[in-house]
Amino acid sequence: MSMEADGRLKDVRLPDSTACRLSSFRSHSLSLEAPRIALIGNYPPRRCGIATFTGDVHEKLTRFHPEVSVDLYALEDPDRPLKYPPIAGTISRADPQSYLQAAQRINRSAVDVVWLQHEYGIFGGTYGDMVCDFVDMLAAPLILTPHTVLADPDPKQRAILEHLIARSSRIMVMSAYSRDLLAESYGAPHELLDIVHHGAPYRPFGRQAEFKARLGLSDRNVLMTFGLLSPGKGLELVIEALPEIVRQHPRTIYRIVGATHPHLLASEGEAYREKLLLLAEELGVSGHIEWDARFLDTDELLDQLEACDIYLTPYLNLQQSTSGTLSYAVALGKAVIATPYLHARELLTDGVGCLVEPDSASAIMHTVCHLLDNPEELQSLQRRAYERGRETIWPRFADKTVKVIESAIAHRKETATSDATHPGLSGVFAMCDSVGILQHATGIVPERAHGYCLDDNARALMLMNVTNGLSRDDRMRRSLTFASFLQDAWNEETNHFRNFMGFDRCWAEAQGSDDSNGRALRALGHTLRHSTDPGLRRWAKRLYDTALPLTMTLDCPRATAFAMLGAVDTLHILPDHGASYDLLSEGASFLHRLLDVSRRPDWAWFETVLGYDNPRLSEALIEAGLILENKDFIEAGVESLLWISKQQVSENGWFSPVGSDSFSKPYRHLPFDQQPLEALAAIEAAKSGYAATANSSWLDHANKAWSWFFGANDRGVSLADLTTGRCRDGINPRGANENCGAESILAFQLSYYAMAAMPEER
Repeated sequence: MSMEADGRLKDVRLPDSTACRLSSFRSHSLSLEAPRIALIGNYPPRRCGIATFTGDVHEKLTRFHPEVSVDLYALEDPDRPLKYPPIAGTISRADPQSYLQAAQRINRSAVDVVWLQHEYGIFGGTYGDMVCDFVDMLAAPLILTPHTVLADPDPKQRAILEHLIARSSRIMVMSAYSRDLLAESYGAPHELLDIVHHGAPYRPFGRQAEFKARLGLSDRNVLMTFGLLSPGKGLELVIEALPEIVRQHPRTIYRIVGATHPHLLASEGEAYREKLLLLAEELGVSGHIEWDARFLDTDELLDQLEACDIYLTPYLNLQQSTSGTLSYAVALGKAVIATPYLHARELLTDGVGCLVEPDSASAIMHTVCHLLDNPEELQSLQRRAYERGRETIWPRFADKTVKVIESAIAHRKETATSDATHPGLSGVFAMCDSVGILQHATGIVPERAHGYCLDDNARALMLMNVTNGLSRDDRMRRSLTFASFLQDAWNEETNHFRNFMGFDRCWAEAQGSDDSNGRALRALGHTLRHSTDPGLRRWAKRLYDTALPLTMTLDCPRATAFAMLGAVDTLHILPDHGASYDLLSEGASFLHRLLDVSRRPDWAWFETVLGYDNPRLSEALIEAGLILENKDFIEAGVESLLWISKQQVSENGWFSPVGSDSFSKPYRHLPFDQQPLEALAAIEAAKSGYAATANSSWLDHANKAWSWFFGANDRGVSLADLTTGRCRDGINPRGANENCGAESILAFQLSYYAMAAMPEER
């Protein structure tokens, strides 16, 4: 990848942005006038309940809320391919690559929300676990609709649903039972759960006579069940009840409407239907049953339902939390007789329908006969059902789902800062004691249990080098605390720095990670260049020279890059420092070789994976090239920085850093969890990009990364507090991580001073 012919970095440039200083910072605002969603699930012409529901959602949103744009992605079964109407795309349910491609397409389309229909059987893998990797790749907020919530799942089923819950910004369920079960058994936060009952059609009340006549059923008592035929629907119970019903009411007919479920048809053919036919024949009621073994379109189905007097759902599975057929029957004002499965118990309360003992043909018979014996009571029951159905008709359903969509969308508020508004330091010092700065916090409260680390104290020393929020004495006092931590971290026995120290002031290891050692060298070089105190600069020079040989043991690209940046700072003060010059030359050659080995046409990067602090690799290579006057290093650094910068800008134009979920995943990156350290790295690397190219688009990119702290991000959440100088620990799929650890606070603080030092556009 290279720069455009005119020298602009068009791939990473904010539209209409000319800001390059804090004084003109302005974050993005989002208009919600025309939200766009990606809707994912089975879809017609597939024949199943999920497909019907997804099709209804698509059609009703388009009809009743045309301001909402819907991109439909249908799950495709390669064993039963279908021809779909024009939609945004399909996902081959058993193909991981298809999920990846769909996620990339959805992310590129810059939708505001993804709405996922979940059922264990519709996705690929064990219990459909391919859906987990799929949602991990999605940047937009996720609305989850779980159509099955198991009270007693096996560990794999539980893990899948808990993973989806953790990735969801909103969870839409269709029953109070599902809501409560998700909260109590699966740990779903109550505030994310929305009940929107299954939608249903609107038709006028009381037109049985008209539609009976159309079907040649005038003067008949019409019982009905519709839906895909399969065991568990309890139809044999109604057939067993028919002899006595017919004896008391000879004009009664039971209509069974619906094709056999495709999965059952594939495995057993019509064996179940044939079993029911044989039962009816044995009981002598074949003449009182009408079979319509078709999958009907909605209008024809509703016409047939309108001809019904009593609708029956004698399900054997009492855990069924959603039944579209039940919702339809209630909305059309049918007298419903149902076993007490979950959805029926909720929808048929207050005399809206009749609940009967499960697995009891006798209970069905007595209830049907009672209603047929009492026409006024039958009509009153139908009227109550119709009134309840006004709450679930499609216009109301569409209104409620739009509210769920709006609540999931990231609302980005316009925010401004100025040069005069530097972050306060109270949040920094609240994390500090006489030893140094503590690593972690719960909320804003420091966590002593995790102690201290070299990384954070090195950053804290760098902050003291540049902050303008302290008096000279206060700055020196704080600087000495952090410098003392670095000094104590040096282990003369191993000739390396240690990293982790417990709250008891005991070191947890003899030698810290390569990265922590590289960061320590960087902080020492930074102190040598930027500290205002001569004594502290002399100390930094001595410890830097002492520790510099450890770089011979480093083989980690980031550790090398951190050490190189320390050498860059040192050479700005001491241009004849030979050891720093050698480190820079060897490190740049190492990074350049890595880039050559790992690159491929779509992957201009140093490694096959992306980790943390990614732009530091490019920054170090560019800075080395500038000092060494090596054109190859500069070009390779700029090329790789262009590539990583493009990966970290969303299609909407805001900064979207590589998330920590990406670690160890070759040739791909995931959007979460996003961390403040990445914004700091992007800002400081952009400064190097500008130094190498004089291209103002790098200044724009830095401004994007700075704006990320204030809500110009994938969740529209503000992370930073200018008053205290605190910063939350990043962005997860649900929004902000409320903890304010040292790394995040220091990344925000250092980002401010990096932006303040950004050069004016040439």
